[in-house]
Amino acid sequence: MIDDEILAGIEAVLMITDSAVSAAELASSLGLDEDTVHDAIAALKADYDGDENHRQRGFEIRHVAGGFRIFSRGDYHEVVKDFLTAGQSAKLSQAALETLAVIAYRQPISRPRIAAIRGVSVDGVIRTLLLRGLIVEAGKEASTSALLYATTPQFLDTMGMNAIDDLPDIAPYLPEDADVAELGADDTEVLAEIDEALDGDIDEDFDEPDATMSRVDD
Repeated sequence: MIDDEILAGIEAVLMITDSAVSAAELASSLGLDEDTVHDAIAALKADYDGDENHRQRGFEIRHVAGGFRIFSRGDYHEVVKDFLTAGQSAKLSQAALETLAVIAYRQPISRPRIAAIRGVSVDGVIRTLLLRGLIVEAGKEASTSALLYATTPQFLDTMGMNAIDDLPDIAPYLPEDADVAELGADDTEVLAEIDEALDGDIDEDFDEPDATMSRVDD
């Protein structure tokens, strides 16, 4: 029987991470051995899957990329999709516009670098921009394996541009290259290219971003 404190500790870590966490990392952070971690993961999986006396949860633990992550359960994909796409044709929030600008000017760039530049968490707006087809995963950072993001052809279409070079020069308003280098933005290795044939399955009625929108993070 795994102690409840151990189960809760593993849950807490997996709830806040945006990448897979290995058994070794969990063991190290919680002061456990790896066998105990694997037993605890198995117990959590069984709990989430439910049985005749307990309901199945809407989320599950999956073993991916050599580690573990909590995902919404695949059975509820349509429910999650409907929730996320509700109001998809609405204008982007100020937070989403700012995040999109950072990506456009600093691409390819990872989520931690974006958050460091903006000074706030960007998890919600990244999901929104991905869903809108305005950005795409474009590889991984060589040093941290964090996902990199870049803009898409849909972004160019939405902004009425032919190429990223058409972006206005706002360099004076962005962090200096040396500051970004300190964040590790230059230590990247693009492992996957943007698919130029991205078909952008997005609502054609999506309004162009309005810079007057108030700051409301998704």
